[in-house]
Amino acid sequence: MMLAGLFAGILLIGLVVCDWLYFIRLTPDAIRYGCPVANKPDQWPGTRLASLSDRFTPEGLLMLPHGVAWFYPQLSQIAIRPQYRLFSRRFRTAWPVKGLIQLMPHDQSLNALCVKRMPWSSALMTLLWFALVLIGSLTFVVQYAMNKGFASFGGTLTGVAVMALAALVLAFGLVTVAFAYRLEDSRLMKVYDELREALDKPLSADTVIQFNASGNEQT
Repeated sequence: MMLAGLFAGILLIGLVVCDWLYFIRLTPDAIRYGCPVANKPDQWPGTRLASLSDRFTPEGLLMLPHGVAWFYPQLSQIAIRPQYRLFSRRFRTAWPVKGLIQLMPHDQSLNALCVKRMPWSSALMTLLWFALVLIGSLTFVVQYAMNKGFASFGGTLTGVAVMALAALVLAFGLVTVAFAYRLEDSRLMKVYDELREALDKPLSADTVIQFNASGNEQT
């Protein structure tokens, strides 16, 4: 049994690591991967889809101060995510967020819809944890009542104390998840704003030369 439990634990850790590694990739097959958590509709006035390629390298990459953007002209989409450094001093949570911006031409502007996603392992494990705490608490209350635990004053105090403890655990979990999501979402939105600023800036000759120099096969 111990060997089976150890193997299951190693397998679970391996699945979580693989899930995160695939989540942070910005390849065409991975940009749609992840659990959708929110949408941000926006409009980019004065921006045309045909001119976006000039802002990116020939490979479609645009490095930003706090993240990276990858443009896919054939899909009319831009994938963005914060930078994840191995030895970063910044606090990282278990709920990272990336975005996939879907672009739709409209008159002289672009309608943009940023779909925010987080790793499936983070979403599923969070839901599983809340479900276990909630179901476990309800099961205790039902069994405690069936065993006449609330028949006496002392038993009632014990039952109420246990339920209050379970409520505190749930509340602490909700606050933790909400704080972590707000933190990760603010990081993603900073990258989004940096992308908007980069696209709104006039395209200088130095920028064109720098982009062309990054693609040696095209120079």
